[in-house]
Amino acid sequence: MKQDGDGDLDALVRSRIRGLRSALGMSLDDLAAACYLSPSTLSRIETGHRRISLDQLTAIARALGTSLDALVESGDADVVIRPRHDAERGMTTWTLRHEAGPGGTTVAKMRIDRPVAGPDQLKAHPGFEWFTVLSGTIALRLNERLILVEAGEAAEFDTMVPHAFGSKGGPAEILGIFDHGGRRTHLRKLD
Repeated sequence: MKQDGDGDLDALVRSRIRGLRSALGMSLDDLAAACYLSPSTLSRIETGHRRISLDQLTAIARALGTSLDALVESGDADVVIRPRHDAERGMTTWTLRHEAGPGGTTVAKMRIDRPVAGPDQLKAHPGFEWFTVLSGTIALRLNERLILVEAGEAAEFDTMVPHAFGSKGGPAEILGIFDHGGRRTHLRKLD
């Protein structure tokens, strides 16, 4: 698997194989049988005494229940999640996870320091949203209803109901799961 002298990536992949196997409670014999390799071949792959071919790597990834991409992606990605502050909208967002695709969701921590919108400013879109309040109080407006959600409480609602949320009595922090419509509405800057 070494290409252009990239020993760091090679070592990272071998370490991931060994770590995943161990985390799954699989012995060398278990993994070797699952990917149709001999235990000695797998041991030499893990220790760096044997080159990994693409077909072996594919079989190993499948046996470990992961993707080839997950085994070989670079380990030098930025691990720090930086906040995105939007003073105009009164919120700071940390995007913790984003899954692309039609059924994907976004998980974000948000610090909200704005009042809830009035009934004439509500938005609706297909999907569902869920959030839990980490600190402070969130005012959630669903049509004409105003619901106060306190720290330690959570809310889930159909987003086809016109809605908006803001903080009450000072800043509030939430951890939310948003579908793509919710991500567009709540996490992206308005044009």
